[in-house]
Amino acid sequence: FFHISGSEFVEMFVGVGASRVRDLFAKAKKNAPCIVFIDEIDAVGRQRGSGIGGSHDEREQTLNQILVEMDGFDPNQGVIVLAATNRPDVLDPALLRPGRFDRRIVLDEPDINDRESILKIHVRNKPVAEDVNIRRVAERTPGFSGADLANLMNEAAILAARRNKKKVGQDELLESIERVMLGPERKSHILSEDERKITAYHEAGHALVAHMLPNADPVHKISIISRGFAAGYTLKLPVEERRMHRKVEFLEDMAVALGGYVAEREIFGGDNLTTGASSDLRKATRLARQLITDYGMSDNLGPRTFGEKEEMVFLGKDIHHARDYSEKVAEMIDAEISRIIHEALETAQGIIRRERKKMEKIVEVLLEKETIEKEEFEALFAEHPHEKAGDASGGMPAHTNEAADGKKSDWRPSPAQA
Repeated sequence: FFHISGSEFVEMFVGVGASRVRDLFAKAKKNAPCIVFIDEIDAVGRQRGSGIGGSHDEREQTLNQILVEMDGFDPNQGVIVLAATNRPDVLDPALLRPGRFDRRIVLDEPDINDRESILKIHVRNKPVAEDVNIRRVAERTPGFSGADLANLMNEAAILAARRNKKKVGQDELLESIERVMLGPERKSHILSEDERKITAYHEAGHALVAHMLPNADPVHKISIISRGFAAGYTLKLPVEERRMHRKVEFLEDMAVALGGYVAEREIFGGDNLTTGASSDLRKATRLARQLITDYGMSDNLGPRTFGEKEEMVFLGKDIHHARDYSEKVAEMIDAEISRIIHEALETAQGIIRRERKKMEKIVEVLLEKETIEKEEFEALFAEHPHEKAGDASGGMPAHTNEAADGKKSDWRPSPAQA
């Protein structure tokens, strides 16, 4: 087994990369049968002609040598070549043709069963309490990679040690989820009473709208304790992991994202809005734009996409979008984005005005306890149950016919407040 990183081929001296490729494959052929593994192959395998140096720069000479060694005139029987990259979109087509890297294995983010298996591996070398529910931890970590889960277990072990515990308990594991997602609690960041009140109403707005919309992810936790750069956050987790997302889910996720902004405006007035909703507004705008330009879900613009992604020299992909539409269509896209956001805003506003007493109750508990867990949050609604918004018609209002990140909605104070 021979392994090397793609970056090790590229040096400041001309010809070194190609020479190293020849040496590597010569050793592999002598030791056949064997496996050659090239990590981060995009370091040398990028599409040729995308650099300032044209077709004669060192990286391209190295790539040419790899192509020859993998499928040239010299036989390489018994040598299996594997490579890894997280940017398959930038690789040279000649590298991916049959006879070279013709089989692709996609390592996607783990689902709930995979996460449970990964967590069980990481608890082997750690003292974990007998009553720990690994499945529950897996349920609360959608979107986590294997590295995130390893980090989670390390954070839980550190927390247990700081608390002078001999074993890692369920509390440490659940708290570590938030540490990985948002960062540690900022106990030194003390909010004033006015800031605590604004934050409480902001997060209550998110939570209330999420609870009342039938397709929004359930609320698992609300907090006004600062973590990372967030003054407060609302943790929402999906009931089941989705591979496809419906239009109504996008629309309802926009309404949830705008819930904090609407709550601030309803309680404190438009002149007293803070900069705390800036990330929520960006998220709503991004979702609305994706709905129109990427997924063709606009009733007015029809089922087509707008804007092709182009690769810029030295900058890589996803940096620039080519304008493949006219100025008039651009104005229509902007108008459609504004319309969709306005409808989501009206949805959130209707819920908050109708359920104002519930929001006040959430705020009251938040100001008292600073944190509300899922069970206590649902108990607040169980006292006086209401039909979820849109249950009768199957979603949002008929005139509005999210892939939500679904993890959190955070409120950030303005620089002056911070």
